[in-house]
Formats: sequence, structure tokens, C-alpha cells
Amino acid sequence: MFQETSYSHIFFVCCMIGLAVIIFFCLLRAILGPRFTDRVMAANMIGTKSIVFVCILAVFLEESFLIDVALIYAMLSFLAVVVLSKIIVLRERVARERKIEKIKLEKLKIVDRSHEEGSVEGKDEEVPKQ
Repeated sequence: MFQETSYSHIFFVCCMIGLAVIIFFCLLRAILGPRFTDRVMAANMIGTKSIVFVCILAVFLEESFLIDVALIYAMLSFLAVVVLSKIIVLRERVARERKIEKIKLEKLKIVDRSHEEGSVEGKDEEVPKQ
């Protein structure tokens, strides 16, 4: 595949170390992410970087079956992101519907209270006779 030199070994090892560091930071983002979407994106990045890592390892070891492993892992990673995205969309849709229902209930309470207050304020006050 390529001509082996001492520089190629150093290059591949440096690339793998760099990818390992990037994967570590993505793992931190997945753990500490403030939102669920941040965690999903970090998990997607970890999957993508792992695929790159396996492909570099395939070239370094001159093993072609690792490319097949990387392709299958890419398909599984894509499927996982699609499923998690669907879960996020459904979760936000339910939250939005609950918020709309809550606002409608609050408006009904305000309308009921204003009706009651209006009936009390609408009456003419009787002035006491002296």
C-alpha cells in the first residue's frame, strides 16, 4: 500500500495519538454536555473519529479487512444518530405541546378571574346616606 519508512511509522503513531486525544475531549463533552443534543453530537464525533482511527490502523498494519469493519461501524454509527435525532425531535415536540397546554390553561384561569372581577367591579357602589 505504501512504502514503509521510519517517518511513516512516526506519522501514523502521531496521527493515532492525536485522534485519541480528540476522542478523549469528545468523551468529556459527552459526559459534561449541558444539553442532550451536545451529548449526541459528541457521541457522533467519537464514532467518526473511531472510524478514522480504524482506517489509519488498516493502512498502518496493511490489513484490508479493517476497512470493512470501519464501513460497518460507519453504518451503525449513522443509524444510531438517526434514532437519537428522532428521539430528540419527539421529546421536544412533547415538551412544546405541554407548554402550549399550560399557557392555554393559564389564559383560561385569567379569563375566569377577570370575569369574576368584572362582575364585582361592574356593580354600582351604593353610597351610604347620612
